[in-house]
Amino acid sequence: DTQMALAVGEAIVDTTPPYAPGNLGIELRRTFIDWYDDPQNNRAPGVTCLTSIEGVIAGAAWRDATNISSKGCGANMRVMPVGLLAEDAATRAGVAQFQAAYTHAHPTGLAAADLTAFVVHDLATGGTVDMLLQRTRAYAESQRRVYHTDWLGDLSTRAFIFATPEDYIEHGWQECIGIVDRLDTAVANMDRQSDPCLATGAGWIAEEAFGTALLCFLMYPDDPAAVIQRAAVSSGDSDSIACIAGAFAGAYRGIDAWDPTWRWRIEYKERIQALADAIISRNETISA
Repeated sequence: DTQMALAVGEAIVDTTPPYAPGNLGIELRRTFIDWYDDPQNNRAPGVTCLTSIEGVIAGAAWRDATNISSKGCGANMRVMPVGLLAEDAATRAGVAQFQAAYTHAHPTGLAAADLTAFVVHDLATGGTVDMLLQRTRAYAESQRRVYHTDWLGDLSTRAFIFATPEDYIEHGWQECIGIVDRLDTAVANMDRQSDPCLATGAGWIAEEAFGTALLCFLMYPDDPAAVIQRAAVSSGDSDSIACIAGAFAGAYRGIDAWDPTWRWRIEYKERIQALADAIISRNETISA
């Protein structure tokens, strides 16, 4: 999970804005292939990610190599760096969906990645916890029939059961809104003792990974370590759930809320620090 998030983040900071499928696609191809070839990539990486990148390595265009039927959580567990970009909302949405579509082209994979990036950005820019679900729902509703043709091209035609691109992407947003419905119920009846997967799903698929991660965060918004622990001991795809939940907690509370010893014990700390510094620099350039 961390390796693929780093791959997305490093592709972003190595791309010269303005972001577009052409320039970002070149960098994503490079960093995803580097991920595939990395000897440390030996912890049961997702089959969809592997087979999609194998297709690209073999020479296929990403639209042909991607899995149109997969909405595995690999689509959104790596999107966190996108949410930290100081770009306009449409660009963040396009980048979030584009990086997801590279491997997981089911419309729910795209929508869940977009929604995950939205929440990361919201929390990182001063969003409060008390109205977070309302803002999340409002964003999902506003995007229900927004198909990013400039980023996705004719991808929707591979999902032949949908008559139009708008119908294709709406299916994904409807499933994400369904998870927000379940979150509303879970938060209204907050039970910190029960497995969160019972409320919002085991997290093997994108919308459930988003929902269960967000539920873990909302259980302990001011205690990042408790967020990680609750996610990590859940019954589902616990590493991916914890990855996303930790991103929410970090975006909301910042680095100073974490145990200082975690900073030097965490894997890939040099790459993570370098990426963080590069994103800050990139945001300063974008803002200027």
